Amino acid sequence: MIQMSQAAIAEINRLKAKQHNPQSLFRLKIQPGGCSDLHYVLKFDNSTEPTDQVLECKGLSFVVDSHSLNSISGLTVDYSEDLMGGGFRFHNPNATQNCGCGNSFSTR
Repeated sequence: MIQMSQAAIAEINRLKAKQHNPQSLFRLKIQPGGCSDLHYVLKFDNSTEPTDQVLECKGLSFVVDSHSLNSISGLTVDYSEDLMGGGFRFHNPNATQNCGCGNSFSTR
């Protein structure tokens, strides 16, 4: 299960309101790369794939592909703003190593 804070949900909804397609789906994905082997990708998509799972948290529906789900089960997504700006924060219990940037991790 993936959890999202109210702040993360509010920011996703704010970003979604700016999309040209109000029916677009919020996608959370893991891709190779970044400082520590894998990194988080957040984007809006207009369609789903056969391997996607549609999840819901506190009224927000979002899409995760089955490959990514293995690496982020138990993930908590937060959003915060500070003097350097705003950004999503990830707390992943499957990560054995996290990069200082907060967007990259390793599960090995």
